[in-house]
This record gives sequence, C-alpha cells and structure tokens, in this order.
Amino acid sequence: MKANIFILKIVAIAMLFVGCASDDTADVNINLNGDGGSNVNPEDLVIGGTLTEDLTLVTGTEYLLNSALIVPEGFTLTVEPGVVVRAATGSDVYIAILQGATINAEGTSSNPIVFTSATATPNPGDWGGLIILGKAPINSVVGGDATSTSEIGGLPYGGSIADDNSGILRYVRIEFSGGAADAASENNGFSFYAVGNGTTIEYIQAFEGADDGVEFFGGTVDASFISVIGAQDDSVDWTEGYTGTLTNVYIEHRQSHDKGIEGDGFNTDIGNNSNPVFWSAPTVTNLTINGRGSSNENEAIRLRAGTRAVFNNVFLKGFAEGFDLDDTETGNGVVAAETSVTDITFDDITLNLKNDTGATFTEADVITGVGNGTGADYGSWNSGWTRN
Repeated sequence: MKANIFILKIVAIAMLFVGCASDDTADVNINLNGDGGSNVNPEDLVIGGTLTEDLTLVTGTEYLLNSALIVPEGFTLTVEPGVVVRAATGSDVYIAILQGATINAEGTSSNPIVFTSATATPNPGDWGGLIILGKAPINSVVGGDATSTSEIGGLPYGGSIADDNSGILRYVRIEFSGGAADAASENNGFSFYAVGNGTTIEYIQAFEGADDGVEFFGGTVDASFISVIGAQDDSVDWTEGYTGTLTNVYIEHRQSHDKGIEGDGFNTDIGNNSNPVFWSAPTVTNLTINGRGSSNENEAIRLRAGTRAVFNNVFLKGFAEGFDLDDTETGNGVVAAETSVTDITFDDITLNLKNDTGATFTEADVITGVGNGTGADYGSWNSGWTRN
C-alpha cells in the first residue's frame, strides 16, 4: 500500500463532489494522488478489502477496484445508477457478496451500472467478476445447512433456504471478466452460488468475458432479460441442482468459445456426485442463440450429467448441432418427459438433436412446434444499457 493512501469515509469524498451519501457507509481505501492528498478526483476513488460497514457507491462517480471487495454477512453493498467500477488486472480482483450479505445494484435502462476493466485496451479475462453466494439448496452436499465452497476464494455457499434473498441486480453490465486463477479455477462474469429466489436478477449483461458469461451453481433464483455477448467459454451454464427459471435470454457468439448453454445435472468437478438427491431442472423461456454459422460452430446447447430442462420459444442460428444430449441419466430425464423443447426455429442448423445418452427416443419425443420459435425479441429490451 502506498504511503499516500488514507483511510477515509467514502461519504466525505462523495459529499465533496456530488453532495450526497448516507452516513452508514464503510471505511474504504481512498487513493489520494499527490502529496498529502491534494488534487482529489472522483476517478481516483479506490475500493477493495473486506467491508466493516455498509458501503454505497454513488451516482456520478467512477471507482477503481484494486483487490477483491468482500461483503460479509450482515452488510450491504449499494450501487447507485450510473456508477462505473473499473477493475485492476488480476483474477484476484473481484466482488464477492457472501452468504447473508446483500447487494442492491439498481441501474436504469438509460443509466446502467458498469463493472469493467481499468486497462486502456481491455481484453477478456482482465479481472475476475461478480460472485454472489446464497443459502439456497445445492445437490453437491446433503443435509440441512451444509455448504460447499466456491472455486474462486473458497467461499461457502448452499443451505436449505429456497427463498434466500441476496438483494437486487437490475441493469448491470460486466465487461472483460473471467480471469483464471489456475486451470481449474476461473471467474465468470456473473457467478451465482446457491442464490435463492428471494433475489431479483433482471437486465444483466456479460460482455466479452474469458470464461462463462453467467453461471448458476445450484440455487433457485429466477433471472430475466439476460444478454451474453462474446463469451469465450459457455455463455450460460448451470450445475449443482439449479432449479430456477430463465426468461428472455439473448446469446451472441463472436469469437472462439464453447457452448451457448451448457447444463449439468450435478457438478462433475466435485468428487463422486453422480447420484444426487435432485437434479438441475431449470425452465428457459424466450431464448435466442446466434452462432457464427454451422460450418464454424459445434453445439448451441449441451445437456449432460443428468440435467433436466424445459425450453419454450427458442431461436437457434448458425450451429452444426442444435441440442447435444449426453449421459444415461440425461436420457432418462427425456424418457420421463422431464426434458422438452416447445416451439423452436432452427436456422442454419445441420443437426437439430444429437442423442449420445444411450436412451431410446426420437427427436419428436423431445422437440415440438418446429418453426414456431421467435426467441428473445432482444431489440425490444436491450436499448440503452447493453453494449453491442
């Protein structure tokens, strides 16, 4: 830490430049350039560390995130409309909302909240991302309030509170995230660990991330108006018994990447968990996935490790395969009518459905209403707050 870094209440700086802040905000690290703290500028506000009081990031201010910002149980991080947080380079630079903590990040369509890279020429993987950890059920542990730990930070998540509330995300964009700590530990744009359905997630975008755009590790949270553009791994991913609903989802591929959606019934990276108490079983409604052409792409959607899933109103374009279903238990879900696709349009798709499960079923057993899908109608809700 530089000698010219002072510990000040952020409310004092905020009042100096924007004239408003609440009195219960936390002590944070403020980098005062120059000697003795002269020439203070809102763009020099530096945040990081573990909060000991509630913290509000105020409208009209840009912040530099120079290390992990941890919000512990009982504390709230409030982010007002129009705030921009620029993250220093590093996989260990991320924001984590722990179990029992809250984030209230409510932007607007004309004044979104942006978390991005601080580098002059940003690239995917410059920094970590946003991690929220709740107390909703996961299938990687069994019993009561038992928890697992996140791959980044080793933070606990999971429990038995289906309606757990971690706060609000609305009109929030995360750019150039996905820094990898090692080959097995990678940040996503948005990582939702056991987040409960008392949490509000609406109008979120992951833009040009090095790993997954949005990933759900168990939990019950519902999310709507999701935009993922240019993810280099899976755009949307679920595992560990995720059972929420995803509504109005737009995915666009622009570069080397993995799947549009990869759904796992259990976490294949955590020991022997192939017979969980319950499977992932989300419902996805109004989905568009735009690939780069059937000669350039593999699967739009891969379902494996026993996941169940119900899809309604889907538009897929530009892939060799629309759906790739793997593993015996995934096939059992199809046979039990727990996985289905209703109203879908395939455009430049070589093979609509690939069955690698070993179970016996036809395309018609899974997919109905071919040609009827219109997808996410992205143009009706993306204006003003997304990056294109």
